[in-house]
Amino acid sequence: MSRIDKKTIAVLEAVTVELKGLCVKVSGPLGSLQMDCHPRIKVKIDKADGKILVENEDTQDRQAKQLHGTMRALIANMVAGVSKGFEKKMELYGTGYNVKEQSGKLVFQAGFCHPVELPIPKGIKVNIEVAATRGNDVPARFTVAGIDKCLLGQFAADIRAIRPPEPYKGKGIRYADEHVRRKVGKAFTSGTV
Repeated sequence: MSRIDKKTIAVLEAVTVELKGLCVKVSGPLGSLQMDCHPRIKVKIDKADGKILVENEDTQDRQAKQLHGTMRALIANMVAGVSKGFEKKMELYGTGYNVKEQSGKLVFQAGFCHPVELPIPKGIKVNIEVAATRGNDVPARFTVAGIDKCLLGQFAADIRAIRPPEPYKGKGIRYADEHVRRKVGKAFTSGTV
């Protein structure tokens, strides 16, 4: 059983946390985020110690226990996001595949007969290190960064869904730390039957 929900959330000096009813607003050097908490979960801010405590009054209710850990993790991600930010590194493998940023959209050439455009959400920044692949061994690399971990993860998943890596040659879009299990292709036998 996870005990993560019992841990307090440390708030850095540069981060301010406000609580208005059920709405938690976190502001920091990189921006501000806000979220509505579930009514079963109580959030308390201890400004003297610089900590946030998330409490569950009904410890026997299964849904309340699930929400307790989820709310604590979401608030901790908000605090980390406005102070440090989050990023995901991605790679694009395949001959002739490339990525470029054009008027607020990411444009992919990923083996289709047409380019695939994906609008960049507000609050997300894209940094393209290597725009085009060089053969099957040197991938195109880009980084997606932002302060909202949920929005960043969803955008990265949408990018990967354009062309998921295939198991034979490994072509497609993947996370930089993702391991793609490779399959062996067809084995041709020589000789007469």
